[in-house]
Amino acid sequence: MEKFREITGPDYVFTHEDVIIEYSHDFTENLVFPPDAVIIPGNSAEISEILRYCNSQGIAVTVSGARTGLSGGMLPVQGGLILSTERLNQILEIDRRNFQVTTQPGVITQVLQDAVEKHGLFYPVDPASRGSCFIGGNIAESAGGMRAAKYGITRDFVLNLEVVLANGEIIFTGSRTWKNSTGFDLTRLFVGSEGMLGVITAATLKLIHLPRHRILMLIPFVSGAEACEAVSEIYLSGLIPSAIEFMESEAIHFAQEFLGEKRFDLEGIEAHLLLEFDGNEKDMLLRESEMVFSLLEKFKCGEALLAETPDEQERLWKVRRSIGEATRSVAIVKEEDTCVPRAELAKLWKFAKSKTSAAGIHAMCFGHAGDGNLHIHMLKDKSDPSAWEAKANPVIREIFQYAVSLGGTISGEHGIGWAQKDFLDIAVGSQGIELMKGIKDLFDPNGILNPGKMFPKKDK
Repeated sequence: MEKFREITGPDYVFTHEDVIIEYSHDFTENLVFPPDAVIIPGNSAEISEILRYCNSQGIAVTVSGARTGLSGGMLPVQGGLILSTERLNQILEIDRRNFQVTTQPGVITQVLQDAVEKHGLFYPVDPASRGSCFIGGNIAESAGGMRAAKYGITRDFVLNLEVVLANGEIIFTGSRTWKNSTGFDLTRLFVGSEGMLGVITAATLKLIHLPRHRILMLIPFVSGAEACEAVSEIYLSGLIPSAIEFMESEAIHFAQEFLGEKRFDLEGIEAHLLLEFDGNEKDMLLRESEMVFSLLEKFKCGEALLAETPDEQERLWKVRRSIGEATRSVAIVKEEDTCVPRAELAKLWKFAKSKTSAAGIHAMCFGHAGDGNLHIHMLKDKSDPSAWEAKANPVIREIFQYAVSLGGTISGEHGIGWAQKDFLDIAVGSQGIELMKGIKDLFDPNGILNPGKMFPKKDK
């Protein structure tokens, strides 16, 4: 503790119980793992000293951002030190001429988006928790979000990273160019690495031009399967929405209860699609919305809602963004983050609903239909926790195996972390796990960074 206080000053090293409890959990179920201490450094030089010392002493270091994760990536499962990036919260440069922004990892995603929008620029990566999550956490998990269907995920926007390695060395992984074919792609290796290879202390992100107009459509479907099938029809027509969100009516019900207002009549409706189009010509967006209405005539739909004004759109988006928090306010939730080719979404949804129902598990689905990303919320009942896990885990494995058989994977944007580690073999196989462990050992031979994560217990 004295060494850490020398590095950061005594005001940024904590062992008090209230602070320990605050940093012992994220949004993953009800999991709690207390660290031994919390340190909040102010710059990369301090982080370099901290890691150099911890590496020499064999002290576990788990990086913490906004603690909004859903796979337990920041849980200090082996105790040790929580290293929080919350003081690294500055946007360092907005380069309007080159459509780039350089930022520290502790900047809230929406804060960065709002800052670049003032310059007519757009950072489109849009996780549901954008109002609280950090850019650093988005990079660590390669976050996706609402607009990934058109624009891509975090990985597609990272040009360069400043990273402190486990031994304290500071490296830069890329450049500020939009293309780079210089050796192995270290930047993409660190994006999605969940804090297991190094500590990200700065990032250069590419931006695009801010679209002038948006319209939003909420379309109710009598059948959830038809809602999923309609997604492919929309893309086959040549339309490219900026977002297509799938929401079971129960998910909307939870959100309405949480927000304290009833905005939509859900009677006789199994699911909704929330579609957004953006661009620079409003007339074109309206024509695209008319095309959607024509395409959907073959499906059993209720009355669609078209939102043109920012206020109307915000009302709809608020419902969608509130679903996760709303569900967690009424139950402990085990969330599975499956992803399949979007044309297979209906198959995955029907399989997940069938398997959970047969096992007596209350499950509710929503997600990013435009890129085949289905979030399956499994609400834990009041039975013995170990008995519930014993019932749920075989069902989860079946769902994951089915997703992979469709050409999909077990996590689209939330990562593996602690919660999904025992299912990793389904997606990458034993050889893939061994290769990943080899990369981990190369960057962190003493195993101090985020230990106990990602790799299945049997492979320890």
